[in-house]
Parts: sequence; C-alpha cells; structure tokens
Amino acid sequence: MVPVLKDADKKGIFQISTEMAELAKKAREGKLSPAEMSGASFTISSLGGIGGRYFTPIINAPEVAILGVCKSQMEPVWDGKAFQPRLMLPLSLTWDHRVIDGAAAARFNVYLGQILADFRRGGPWWRVWAPGAKSPSPR
Repeated sequence: MVPVLKDADKKGIFQISTEMAELAKKAREGKLSPAEMSGASFTISSLGGIGGRYFTPIINAPEVAILGVCKSQMEPVWDGKAFQPRLMLPLSLTWDHRVIDGAAAARFNVYLGQILADFRRGGPWWRVWAPGAKSPSPR
C-alpha cells in the first residue's frame, strides 16, 4: 500500500510532514481508502530501512516518475588533496521519456542531490525542472 500525498506542490514542509505521518499511520494499520492510494504522478520509494545500495525503481502507471532512495553511509571522497569522509545517499530516478525530457530529469536529480547535500542552497525547484517556467502559485 502506497499512500498518496495530494497537491504537495501547494503545501509547506510542515503540512507535508504532518500529512505524511497521518497517511503512514493509516497505511501501517491497513486503513487507507482507495482514494488515499490513487492520483499520484511522482513516487518516492525508500529501501534505506532494509539496506542495500542501489535499486531500479519501476514506474506505476499513470505516474510519470519515481525516485528510489537507499541507505546513506559514510564513504571516502577525494577532494583533490586527500580523501575526506562524506555521507553519501544513493538516489535512483526513473522517468517516463514520453512525458519528461531526459535532460530535465537529470537536472532535477543533480539539483536534488545539491539540496540534500546543503539545505541552505534550496530554492525554486521548478526553475530546474522546467527552465523558464513561471513560479507556481504562492504557498
């Protein structure tokens, strides 16, 4: 059972967090309604709690993309002079090429990685996803 968070683009982070917690509780209890499991266009799937490093997320029609998140772990990363420990989070993005241009999907994945690496750099995601697009309605 996969709960669907409706109109996430119109909500703030605290409202999303609250609704996600409520939907997750209902899912664990087996009390999600059909309406609460339909209407998604994008899914985030996490295998971090199970382990593993990578997987290939499969799109469930009519959705157009899915982001797979695995377990983070410390890894050595070369900084040009020495190896430095960095927390690495594997991300796997699968998208429907009939709907989403591959270059836009790649830019989204890179931008998401940058935001996750440093939340202070966060900004308007729609400019990366659809260059030249106007801002969505205010939150």
